[in-house]
Amino acid sequence: MPARPELTRPGDDAIAAATSRTLSALTAVFQALQDGEHTLNLAVQRTDHAFVTGRTDLSIATEPIRLAVRDEDEFCALHGLLVLALEGSTMRSAVLVATTAAQPTPRACGWTVHGGWLHPTDTAALQTAVIPCPDLCALTREVYQAPALPLPGTGKENPRT
Repeated sequence: MPARPELTRPGDDAIAAATSRTLSALTAVFQALQDGEHTLNLAVQRTDHAFVTGRTDLSIATEPIRLAVRDEDEFCALHGLLVLALEGSTMRSAVLVATTAAQPTPRACGWTVHGGWLHPTDTAALQTAVIPCPDLCALTREVYQAPALPLPGTGKENPRT
């Protein structure tokens, strides 16, 4: 018996639907974050209990509209991981945290993945998660409630769940 259960590859239709939702989700996240320098971190626990992470740095501007990613390979890896998270059959849990460079302290919000979509994360839980370790010289982040993201094709915000 293998140490970890095998992952079953999702079907092509499920991946295509999740890819479409991922494009909608990222668009909604970019609109929610607005102008600035941002870092997206995605942490996923797969059904075989392995943890997988993705990270990308990006810059967003609305006048004129511009999205610049620092490392295209990192962005593509995060995008692919988010597709699998939104598809859901190979994932137990997933959390997307957005950190915005701001003065005097960076700001952070987050979404959890369930039901094939991103839902705002509880701010108290996120605050606990982003506290730097005492021995590390890391920035403290101000945590705020992530906005609810519009459901694809409806223009309506998702319910907080």
